[in-house]
This record gives sequence, C-alpha cells and structure tokens, in this order.
Amino acid sequence: MNPSQLKHVEIDGVEWRDYPDFVDAYIVYAEDGNGNALSEDQLNKIAEDHPDFVQEMAHEQIPF
Repeated sequence: MNPSQLKHVEIDGVEWRDYPDFVDAYIVYAEDGNGNALSEDQLNKIAEDHPDFVQEMAHEQIPF
C-alpha cells in the first residue's frame, strides 16, 4: 500500500524526549483512499515498509 494515498492518519507514541527520532511513534489509525479504515495488520505493514512515512507524520504532528 502506498502511504501517500492514506487519509486521516493518526500517530501515537510521539515523545518530546525522543526528538528528533521518535522511535516509539506508530500509526494508530488511517484510512485508505476510499475511506476504509485499515486493519492493525495493514498499519503494521505500512510502518515496517515505510518507517520514513511514520517519522514524517510524527514530525507533522508537533506544534512548533
């Protein structure tokens, strides 16, 4: 699955003490391009295949 097609991505595990790596960040919710919620297995697969995407989403979640 291409992460650029995901909508409503929610990340958890973002800890300031872990900045800038956010190694504990993970996707808790996302929808595919058709608005269908992804399963836990699908979320894990995205995290495994696209760790840079999880990092990017974690950084976007931080208010500066």
